[in-house]
Amino acid sequence: MPSPRSHRKGSDEKNRKGKLSEKSMSFHGQSSESTTELLRRPRTVPDLLSASRLAAGTSPEVKDRLKLTKLLLNVTIQRSLGPVHVLISVESTVQDLIAATIRQYTKEGRRPVLTSGNPADYDLHYSQFSLESLDREEKLMGLGSRNFFLCPKKSNAVEGAVMTSSSSCAKQADTATVTKITLPWLKFMDFLL
Repeated sequence: MPSPRSHRKGSDEKNRKGKLSEKSMSFHGQSSESTTELLRRPRTVPDLLSASRLAAGTSPEVKDRLKLTKLLLNVTIQRSLGPVHVLISVESTVQDLIAATIRQYTKEGRRPVLTSGNPADYDLHYSQFSLESLDREEKLMGLGSRNFFLCPKKSNAVEGAVMTSSSSCAKQADTATVTKITLPWLKFMDFLL
């Protein structure tokens, strides 16, 4: 003979099972079988290769519509906290990117304030560790990067004339390493004599 407690458990399980079937019915009292036919399920796993299939088997008119028209580039300005996001045309050059970056930086009111608003006073590099600046006439699509570093040109007084150093960063680094390397060796050589 089942105890009252076990008898209650059995009836609760039956009720629970009965409630589950009631819960599966829709608000209008329809069975769950008919609602599954009406419900469209969202696709949770996107088909990542569908774009390549679409581009491969489409007409030239559709391919023209799918072409890239704008680039979103990140340009970090020297001593600035974060990159400036610039939306620019694909056909633009490095010089256009420099000008657009300066405009966007001043428009946002960022700090530190730029010393000059003239794009000719700045050089664009791949990163802050890159010594050579990018060619101003080069197209942005040919660069192969979306992140750049903008720094002001440094002016040096060489033999009484002031010249801007757009690509002399590498020369300065070479002369600095030569003097730092040769001088200690010469001192060591004098010590041996």
